[in-house]
Amino acid sequence: MESAPKRLRIKQVFSSDPGDSVEIKGWVANKSSMGNLIFATIRDGTGYVQVSAKKGTTPPDAMAALDSATKESAVAVVGVVRNDARAPDGRELSVREFRVVSAAEVWPITKTAAASATYLYDVRHLSIRSRRTTATMKIRSEVVGATFDYFREKGFTLISAPSFVQAAVEGGSTLFPVEYFGKKVYLSQSAQFYEEAALASLEKVWIYQPAFRAEKSRTAKHLTEFWMIEAEQAFAEQSDNMKLQENLLAFIVKRVVENRPYELRALGRDIAVPPVPFERVTYDEVRDQAAKQGVSFEWGEDIPTDAEKLMSMAHQNPFFITDYPLSARSFYHMTYPDRPGVTRSADLIAPAGFGELATGGQRIASYDVLMERIRSQSLPPEAFGWYLDLRRYGMPEHAGFGMGVERVTRWLCGLKHIRGASLFPRTMTRVSP
Repeated sequence: MESAPKRLRIKQVFSSDPGDSVEIKGWVANKSSMGNLIFATIRDGTGYVQVSAKKGTTPPDAMAALDSATKESAVAVVGVVRNDARAPDGRELSVREFRVVSAAEVWPITKTAAASATYLYDVRHLSIRSRRTTATMKIRSEVVGATFDYFREKGFTLISAPSFVQAAVEGGSTLFPVEYFGKKVYLSQSAQFYEEAALASLEKVWIYQPAFRAEKSRTAKHLTEFWMIEAEQAFAEQSDNMKLQENLLAFIVKRVVENRPYELRALGRDIAVPPVPFERVTYDEVRDQAAKQGVSFEWGEDIPTDAEKLMSMAHQNPFFITDYPLSARSFYHMTYPDRPGVTRSADLIAPAGFGELATGGQRIASYDVLMERIRSQSLPPEAFGWYLDLRRYGMPEHAGFGMGVERVTRWLCGLKHIRGASLFPRTMTRVSP
């Protein structure tokens, strides 16, 4: 009596023995015919495999079902594993049974339509089925999973923070206002303040949650809703903070290289684990080097995109830009005693023009210093009542950072625009689908 076929995910087909009878379920990625032969590529969540049917050899009902199957129909296939050097990755299934589980209508994403990025994002609920998007999302998942493992190994506690807040962390001009039972509140830009509050209880904390910024930026690296990896640690200075970040990024890259080689190949990416420690370049050095290449900006301004890109293009590996002016940083940043206008902060920059991945710094731990800073910047002290209060009850030196998941994913995947690093991106002009 013939044994029942083994139910496998497509990835498992490539580790099966030739001659094995297996069943797979997935979607028709594409289909073609040649004389008496029909070929189809079937996709599931683990990968792609070719199936073939031949008139006179394949049962007629299976042949007819495969012939009628439209692109992106959900199907179930029973077949025999065969080695075939002409097939993608050298394996295919010779069809014995073929069933259409759910037929698809005529697929709307033609080659002509696919040339329009706007159209592809208009039908993002369909275009996410592409090989590139699938590979990108798997790499993004690997980034997140590696981050969980890294912080667990480092003794950090995962916490959560509110999405409705009353005060700005990164600047009032980028807040999204929300009506909240008759009060005006805002969507969170960062969980930093809440992480600082948790330090006296947990000492080393981190979060993974969305952030919202109403930045009117039409660049390739900005989204209005994105996911943040943020961490804060007590009894830490900025040097400790940069070490934490560079080791995290190297850990993430190593995990992606080890676990997602197929996806990297699908994206045409060849990346290596960056050596640590990363290079440190000061704000002043960036300003001088940019000016020599025709990109000038005043001391005290944030580094413009063109200057950052010049520096990024000049590097083979990630690096830090350190010592930003206070005028280019948020109010809570600590400064140097001998340079009161310079903060103990840094941006982590990806090479090859991809730019900023993370921002971090040492926070002010003194109540008096923080109060003076708030007043000097004409901020309302009452808006930061509980945040100030933390400094009255045993707040040690501490530092932290925020790293954008989509920005890391964009760099690892080599994407032209950060939209591609989000399954359903949100920008100034897009809130659908």
